[in-house]
Amino acid sequence: MASEIHMKGPVCLIKNSGEQLEVYQEALEILSAIQNPVVVVAIVGFYHTGKSYLMNKLAGKQKGFSLGSTVQSHTKGIWMWCMPHPQKPEHTLVLLDTEGLKDMQKGDNQNDCWIFALAVLLSSTFIYNSIGTINQQAMDQLHYLTEQTDLIKSKSSPDQSDVDNSANFVDFFPVFVWTLRDFSLDLEINGISITPDEYLETSLALRKGTDENTKKFNMPRLCIRKFFPKRKCFIFDRPGNRRQLSKLESIQEDQLNKEFLEQVAEFTSYIFNYSGVKTLSGGITVNGPRKSSLYLLSSLLLIVGY
Repeated sequence: MASEIHMKGPVCLIKNSGEQLEVYQEALEILSAIQNPVVVVAIVGFYHTGKSYLMNKLAGKQKGFSLGSTVQSHTKGIWMWCMPHPQKPEHTLVLLDTEGLKDMQKGDNQNDCWIFALAVLLSSTFIYNSIGTINQQAMDQLHYLTEQTDLIKSKSSPDQSDVDNSANFVDFFPVFVWTLRDFSLDLEINGISITPDEYLETSLALRKGTDENTKKFNMPRLCIRKFFPKRKCFIFDRPGNRRQLSKLESIQEDQLNKEFLEQVAEFTSYIFNYSGVKTLSGGITVNGPRKSSLYLLSSLLLIVGY
């Protein structure tokens, strides 16, 4: 039964050797044992932006997903942690932590695209974690990676028209959550306070016009709005000083920034209460008995060429 799955820690789901992606059999066996519907939460972002810390908080643990305290990237590939859902009885929570984007040691960014695409397509809630404000660089990065996911979508349904294919594809795209770390600005526009969600929507607003600069500005925003119609934004203060940041796995919470802890609590509450069950095209619920999760994973890896 799904309620009997109590993993002591994460296991590798997708190994990234630098040349290819490989699925771990142990992880597939764990997935195949899940009997109940699964809520899949995945996170991506640049390396050393605090992704693993948030995933450990969702797991209700101080340690688990490797945080890393040096300039070297720790998480490689995609790591998985399954557990009974803390808020939804007879559901299983599947957490997916991914290796950092733009790791200088990789040299080739193609695997970034595949890992991003797999995280999007496997999840019911997709978290994009970044430092500071929403800026054009982050928009362009999301646009580029989402376009690669769109290419996988096209390969997966070659017989459908582009319009029908896109519509069906977006139906099972995950809820998009943008987490902004070390956010230090006032949430205010023209002297009026705004919410993080309003900040996100303002950042995604389109400009009027048909000139090339306007088209270039609007393109990534149109792409994000199209593929992620359900969106949410959270901001986080800096958790503490530099010395504390390197010891988050062992430091007591009462030593961290109070506002940061309140923001983390708000974030975890939202994820637990509003993340839905993973579904496939046609509204098929992903669970163990139908082997939908295994079918989806193996199909995606075949599509990207692994």
